[in-house]
Amino acid sequence: MTLTVNGPESGPYRWTLTVTERRSPTTFGDELRVALADCDRGPVQLWIEAVDPDTEQQATELGFVAFRDLWQLRCPLPLPPTQQKPLITRAFTAEDADAFLAVNREAFAWHPEQGALSADDLEQRSHEPWFNPEGFRLLHDGPDLIGFCWTKIHQHPPLGEIYAIAVHPSHHGQGLGLPLTRAGLDWLADQGLTTGMLYVESDNDAANAVYARLGFVHHQTNRAYRYAPND
Repeated sequence: MTLTVNGPESGPYRWTLTVTERRSPTTFGDELRVALADCDRGPVQLWIEAVDPDTEQQATELGFVAFRDLWQLRCPLPLPPTQQKPLITRAFTAEDADAFLAVNREAFAWHPEQGALSADDLEQRSHEPWFNPEGFRLLHDGPDLIGFCWTKIHQHPPLGEIYAIAVHPSHHGQGLGLPLTRAGLDWLADQGLTTGMLYVESDNDAANAVYARLGFVHHQTNRAYRYAPND
């Protein structure tokens, strides 16, 4: 089965269907139809990883309307040398949780998932097999946390992900985004990773400009749909 169903949930979508990139084009439509029938009531959201024209057509024929694109970008590691002075960052500790959540909340107020990250969510992620506090780099201005670059290592295939990165809005415009991203990528390269990756909203022009300067290129698009059969 290449389709998973999450729900019922209390957010804007009662049900979220996710289709992996390992799907079969011959069974995708039937799996989606069955899953949709099991969503008894409430709004339904569909995510298709590595969307392609065939799955796009099958989803729209069932009444799904695309509304959001999440790009996966990749770059080779290590990064080329730079003359820019590296930022001084340190590893995350449990005592940093409240400060991190405050910065994350302000930086991602616009983001439907990341901005809603709670203390319980953070605690849950800290117990995931991939979690490594050394790869969760924090940037301070004196005693104040002003940014972070949270990384994640994937084993199959080996990839070093920029899982979440942000600078507090009060420090926007200071050119911190690029060197903070580099700090995370440099840490990943030091672990032996040769490919970096991240996910970014397709319309986040400022972030995409930074990532392009670091050598990131588009690898695939994950597309979100809402179920709107009467549109």
